[in-house]
Amino acid sequence: MNNKNKSYTYALSAILLWSTVATAFKVSLRYMTPEMLLFIGGITAIVVLGFISFFTGDYKNILNLDAKGLKSSAINGFLNPFLYYIVLFKAYSMLPAQIAQPLNYLWPIMLILLSVPLLGQKLKLESVISAIIGFVGVYVISTRGDIFGFNIENPLGVILASASSIIWALYWIFTQKDKRPEIVKLFYNFLFGVFYTFIYVLIFSEFKPIENYGYIASIYVGFFEMGITFFLWMKAMQLSKRNDEISNLVFLSPFLALIFIYFILHEQIYYTTYIGLVLIVSSIFVKQIKLSKKK
Repeated sequence: MNNKNKSYTYALSAILLWSTVATAFKVSLRYMTPEMLLFIGGITAIVVLGFISFFTGDYKNILNLDAKGLKSSAINGFLNPFLYYIVLFKAYSMLPAQIAQPLNYLWPIMLILLSVPLLGQKLKLESVISAIIGFVGVYVISTRGDIFGFNIENPLGVILASASSIIWALYWIFTQKDKRPEIVKLFYNFLFGVFYTFIYVLIFSEFKPIENYGYIASIYVGFFEMGITFFLWMKAMQLSKRNDEISNLVFLSPFLALIFIYFILHEQIYYTTYIGLVLIVSSIFVKQIKLSKKK
């Protein structure tokens, strides 16, 4: 198998696993609070990332502590995993998975908009059009099958799901300044994130016994959403000659996720979910199509 085929194998494996996690979120949240899901999933992710770093040799970089790197992880770990997943899991606890999951895919649009004030980039016409299409998609999804009723059920859940994409975009911008290997950054970000979650549970919640199904589902989330899937995606990008060909495949994930949501969670998929999801994904490609015409 050549490198191109290997890269697609790694990428599609990661996408398939990512497609299952929205269902795993909802299953986990039947048995525990959002903060407990993050706590158990985060600990699982730390263990998984530790094992990966051992086999890749990156454990040497993990053991090489420095004040600058720890400071960066202390800040970025607050954004992700702590704040990002607390907000995202809270949204999932309030909304059907078919609604919460696609709203989280607004982050590329938010990244474009936030790059204007934070990175000094200019807001171009295609970016404005992209944002408008994306936000129309958010509205369509939020109507739950009644586009012209102008009635958004559970607006707080919609706001939280959309806000998670803003947090992720902020995290992406800030973490680009950290030049450590990706797995090292993730390991320490999760270490700080779990610490913040522990404090949060002590102050605002409590540690309660959880049914075995809850543990299994939350460990699954930590393993596949936060842990090994990152490694598969990283390998795909390393083996690919053109990262854009691989990165665009990630937008298969929200469509595949609807299959698991339908058959496992038994949610009746609204037609507006399909329309809104197509709009959001299309909005992400608007800027790329425009740029490709300029080349």
